[in-house]
Amino acid sequence: MSHLSERPEKPVVGVSMPHESAVLHVTGTALYTDDLVYRTKDTLHAYPVQVMKTRGRITALRTEPALAVPGVVRVLTVADVPGVNDAGMKHDEPLFPDEVMFHGHAVAWVLGETLEAARLGAAAVEVELDELPSVITLKEAIAAESFHGARPVMVTGDIDAGFADSAHVFTGEFQFSDQEHFYLETHAALAYIDEAEQVFIQSSTQHPSETQEIVAHVLGLHSHEVTVQCLRMGGGFGGKEMQPHGFAAIAALGAKLTGRPVRVRLNRTQDLTMSGKRHGFHADWKIGFDADGRIQALDATLTADGGWSLDLSEPVCARALCHIDNTYWIPNARVAGRIAKTNKVSNTAFRGFGGPQGMLVIEDILGRVAPLLGLDPMELRKRNFYQPGLGQSTPYGQPVPQAERIAAVWQQVEENGGIADRRREIAAFNAAHPHTKRALAITGIKFGISFNLTAFNQAGALVLIYKDGSVLINHGGTEMGQGLHTKMLQVAATTLGIPLHKVRLAPTRTDKVPNTSATAASSGADLNGGAVKNACEQLRARLLQVAASQLGSNASDVRIVDGVARALGSDKELAWNDLVHTAYFQRVQLSASGYYRTEGLHWDAKAFKGSPFKYFSYGAAAAEVEVDGFTGGYRIRRVDIVHDVGDSLSPMIDIGQVEGGFVQGAGWLTLEDMRWDTSDGPNRGRLLTQAASTYKLPSFSEMPAEFNVTLMENATEEGAVYGSKAVGEPPLMLAFCVREALRQAAAAFGPAGVSVELAAPATPEAVYWAIEAAREKADVRGGDGPALGGSGIRTDTSALSNA
Repeated sequence: MSHLSERPEKPVVGVSMPHESAVLHVTGTALYTDDLVYRTKDTLHAYPVQVMKTRGRITALRTEPALAVPGVVRVLTVADVPGVNDAGMKHDEPLFPDEVMFHGHAVAWVLGETLEAARLGAAAVEVELDELPSVITLKEAIAAESFHGARPVMVTGDIDAGFADSAHVFTGEFQFSDQEHFYLETHAALAYIDEAEQVFIQSSTQHPSETQEIVAHVLGLHSHEVTVQCLRMGGGFGGKEMQPHGFAAIAALGAKLTGRPVRVRLNRTQDLTMSGKRHGFHADWKIGFDADGRIQALDATLTADGGWSLDLSEPVCARALCHIDNTYWIPNARVAGRIAKTNKVSNTAFRGFGGPQGMLVIEDILGRVAPLLGLDPMELRKRNFYQPGLGQSTPYGQPVPQAERIAAVWQQVEENGGIADRRREIAAFNAAHPHTKRALAITGIKFGISFNLTAFNQAGALVLIYKDGSVLINHGGTEMGQGLHTKMLQVAATTLGIPLHKVRLAPTRTDKVPNTSATAASSGADLNGGAVKNACEQLRARLLQVAASQLGSNASDVRIVDGVARALGSDKELAWNDLVHTAYFQRVQLSASGYYRTEGLHWDAKAFKGSPFKYFSYGAAAAEVEVDGFTGGYRIRRVDIVHDVGDSLSPMIDIGQVEGGFVQGAGWLTLEDMRWDTSDGPNRGRLLTQAASTYKLPSFSEMPAEFNVTLMENATEEGAVYGSKAVGEPPLMLAFCVREALRQAAAAFGPAGVSVELAAPATPEAVYWAIEAAREKADVRGGDGPALGGSGIRTDTSALSNA
C-alpha cells in the first residue's frame, strides 16, 4: 500500500463523528458572511440597479435621482472602476455592462446608509435602452447558430463500421432542464479597507483565491494587497465557484471609494434572477446495438445552454462528453459538444459539473430503447457494463480501473434490496390495480474524480503547533456544509498521532494558503487532505527526532499514538505536550507548509484524449415508486444505495453526503422545473420561477419512506489520502433510478413492451402525459412484439429487418 493510503495504528480517520460545526448550525450560533455586518461599524449597504429587459444597449444612465434619495451615499458605475471592468476569468463579463444581456442584469449599484435607502435609490436610477433581439431557448440558439466557446469532439473506434455491424439502430433527441442551486445562504460579501489601504473581504465563495484575483484586477491592485476570507457557506453546490467574484468586487470597490465597510447580500429573488444555474442540455443521438443488445456505436451532439457569458461552460461541456459512457463500454463513438449563447444568466458549475448531463443522456437512451429491444432495462444495462480484464477504455482513452466494482455495487443493491422478490410483488400489485402502478429501477454510476484542468489539481496547507501542544491547521479548501473541515481535522490528528480535541481549524484565508484551487470537482478532501497530511508529516518527522533523543531510541522506532510517543521494545513514553515543549526549547521548527499535487494526470484538450481523472467513484441505487394513473402524482416508496467512497475518512459525513446528493439529484430529475418567459411580450426572458413558491424543491414529503445507504466495504483507494475516495458529487447521479422507475411505472399503464418518453424533470404533469402516451400505444401495437419507433425514437427498420 502506498504511503499516502496507509493508515497508522488507531487512526482518527474512519471514525464516525458529527460535523465539526453541527452544534453551531442547530443552535443558530454559526456565523456566516452576512452575520458579520452586525459586528462591523458604519457599514454601507449595496443594492443592484437591475434592468428588467432581456437585451439592449444602454443609451442613458442617470444616477442623479438616486443621489437625491435620503440615505443614499453613492452610486457605483463603470466610471468608478480604477482597474479592469470585468468580473470573470474569460474577460467576457463586464462588471458594469454597456449592454444588457439578460432580464435582471445589474448595470449599476447604489450604496446606502440602510438597505432600504439603497433599494429606493436603485429604483430611482433611470436607464434607457436601445432594445435588441434576444435568444432565450436552446432550440432558438441552435436554429440561430448562436454559440460561443470551444466545440470539442470526442472520437473512438470506427463509428461507421460500428453502425454497419449493428443489428438495431435508433435515433432520437432529448432536452432536459437546468437547475437552481437554491443554497440556503444567498451570495454575500463584506469588504473594508484597513489603515494600510489593504482590502479585506469576507466572502461566501468556494474559490477565495480567484475572488482575490478578480477583486485585485478590478481595483487595479496586486493580489498581495487583497485578502479574502471564507468562514463557511450556507451551501454552495458549485454556484459559488465563479459567481461570487463580481459581488465581492462591488463591495471592495464601494469600500475603496467611500472608506467605509460595504455589504452586498442578494435577496432570494435577486439571487435567482442574477446568478447562474446548472446547464440545461439538448442532445441529438444515434445508437447501434448488436443482436444481443450490446452497444456497438454512438453518435451524439450535446448542446449546453451557457447563458450570456462563458463562465465555466467549456469545462462543463467537456466533462459532459467525458461521462456520456457512464458505466457502459462504447467501442465506437463520436460525441460533439457545443455551448449555446442565450440571453439568460450565465450558467455555471453545479454539483457534478456536466457529468450528470452526459450520464443522463445514455441512461435516457437505454431506458427508452430497452422495450424496443425486448429486454428488461436492468438486463440491458448489465450487458453493457465495462468488464474487468478486457483492456476496455473510455471513449477519451482512459483505462477503467476497478471495473469489477460496477457489477459489485449493483449486485449488492440487488441483494440488500431483495430486488427479485419485490419485482414479483410489484407485478402482482400492478395486475390487481388498473389505476395505480408501481415500478422498480436500478441504475449505476462511474464518475471521474479530478479537475478537468490538470493545473487545478494541487493544494496547500499551513499547520502550526503551539508550545502547549495544541495544533492549528489552515488549508485552502472551503466549508459549505459538506464536512471538509471535519475530515481535515481527522487527517491532521491521525497523521500527528494525537487526539482530535488537540486540533483546531482556522477559517480559509488567502494570506495563509495562497493560489488555491476552488473547493469543487469533489476533490476538496483529496487535495487538501494530501496537503494537510504532508505538513503534519514534516512536523511529525521533526518531533520523532526529539522523541528519539529523549527515549534513547532511533527515530524510526518511535511511534506517536493517542498523544503518547513510545519506542518499540521499550516501556518508556513521552506525552505529546512534553514532547512539543522539549522541541521548542531545542529550537525545532513547529510550523510547516504542506503541499500536494495529484500525480498521473494528463489531458490533451484539443485531441480530447488522455487520463484526466485520478480514479473513478462507483455506485448503484434502486428506487421503487408508486404512480397515480389519474393525476401522474407519485411517491418514492423505497431507495437502496451502495456507494464506493474507498475507505471513508468520516463515515457519518459520507453517508450524509450520499443522502443529500441523491435527494438533490432527484429534485433535478423530478421536481425542479425552471420556467422562462419565451413569449414576444414585454417580459420576454424573465425567469418565472423566482421563489420557493414557484420553484419546487425536494422536502421531507418527497423523501423515500425507506432510505438505505451502504458504503462499499474493503474498498481502499490506492494513492489517495488514507485510502478514501471523493463523495461530494457522485451520489447526485444515483437519482437516475428514480426517473427510470417513473418511466417504467408510466409504461405499465400501456401494453407490454411499450417505450415511454419522459421529460426531465419528470414532474407529475410530465408523468401524466407519459401515462397517456403509454395508454394510446395500445391501439397502434403491431403483433405481440415490442412497440417500434415509439416515444419520439426513430427506428432504423431496415437494420431491424436485417437482424
